[in-house]
Amino acid sequence: MSWRASDFPDEEAWPPGRGGASTGDESEHESDWHPESLPTFNWRRAVLFGTLSVVVAGAGVWLIRANSATPQTLVADPSPQTSSAGWGAASRSPSDTDAGKPAPSTSVYVDRSGAGDGASATAPPGKTAIGTTAKPEESPQLTVRQAYRIHGSYQKNLSAVQTRMDSAAMGKLEGGLAVEMTRASFKTAKMQGETVASGTWPNPQVWVPRHVEGSPDWFVAVAHETGIARVVDLMSSTPAGWRLVASGLDTRAILPAFPKIATDAEGYATSLPENATGLVATPRQIAEEHLESLESAKPDQRFEDGPWTSETVKFWQQERAQLEDAGWILSLTYRQEGPIRALRTGDGGALVWYSARSTDTRMAERAGAKVTLKGSAAVRTRNKAFTHSASATYGRMYVTYVPPAGSTDPVRVLGEWSEVLESHGD
Repeated sequence: MSWRASDFPDEEAWPPGRGGASTGDESEHESDWHPESLPTFNWRRAVLFGTLSVVVAGAGVWLIRANSATPQTLVADPSPQTSSAGWGAASRSPSDTDAGKPAPSTSVYVDRSGAGDGASATAPPGKTAIGTTAKPEESPQLTVRQAYRIHGSYQKNLSAVQTRMDSAAMGKLEGGLAVEMTRASFKTAKMQGETVASGTWPNPQVWVPRHVEGSPDWFVAVAHETGIARVVDLMSSTPAGWRLVASGLDTRAILPAFPKIATDAEGYATSLPENATGLVATPRQIAEEHLESLESAKPDQRFEDGPWTSETVKFWQQERAQLEDAGWILSLTYRQEGPIRALRTGDGGALVWYSARSTDTRMAERAGAKVTLKGSAAVRTRNKAFTHSASATYGRMYVTYVPPAGSTDPVRVLGEWSEVLESHGD
């Protein structure tokens, strides 16, 4: 997993992405105005098993007014600090019980991967040719044991690749927007002269959906390190092998209880299509409404207040007002990208994973103020000041709980990962 929400200008900020570099000490700017302190946390900056590295990486702007010696600070990319309030206690993941290898819960483990010892020969129905061993038909169903091994291998190799910041090797571990985000964090770190943290999350718990003919297999791994965060990884089969394609992190001091994922009699989860009914809205509708709320900087009452909903909206509203006061305008775009995946929860609702590419663009309408991006976006533009325009593009991923139809409960965004992909200005 990697982090999910964005860079901020104050010393309490926690960066996005899975390995963003610290932007260094910004204490010389303490007198600058901050529209709102929205810290974030970098899950890959957490050295697991009790050690945590804090990264300060602000993504904002400096507004330097004409004839003014005091600059103003505006944050460019919000990723609010998660509040300490939650709606329950976090579930504990299972313990390792087998030579350092995470053992699946007996309540969900089913192994269907058996195979015969030799080649079968043609024989009458119900008979086996002499001197041969019958070979059962191989099931296309991914087992929970196999999923544990796949995710464990991913974590081990990821840690090694992070140590080297090997962008090429990341292509063998992650896919789609995820690998683009991680490679971007490596680039930012190298430009900053920093390294990224490495490590693994302990005791993940895995849920495997039933195989759907014609669709890629995938599974979810959830890990919780007390006092640090809960991370939710989603891995999918691809023509090139298994890849991590989505991830979300929640670092609230008191984590809300993770919704129970429904399983059948054999321990398998149920995947849902993006247009699934029986929910307060389909998974695709929820993704679109969430992104529309962020793009328009208007709250959506369907969603519970929190760091990736109402607090982000408030952040953008404040930044827009300050930019307009300085003679600049702000435009936002959030474009959904990649597949939308969902699993049925025990209460009839769903957990939904979706990703987006967002761009925040600032344009000067009159002379008199310069803009300098901050944090990872500033690193990419080498801390230059701009008089006409400045923009930053981010990769963003979310994991969201959607209640069943007829429920009055709000939709809850349970985790996010964001990373600056590029920034420009003139």
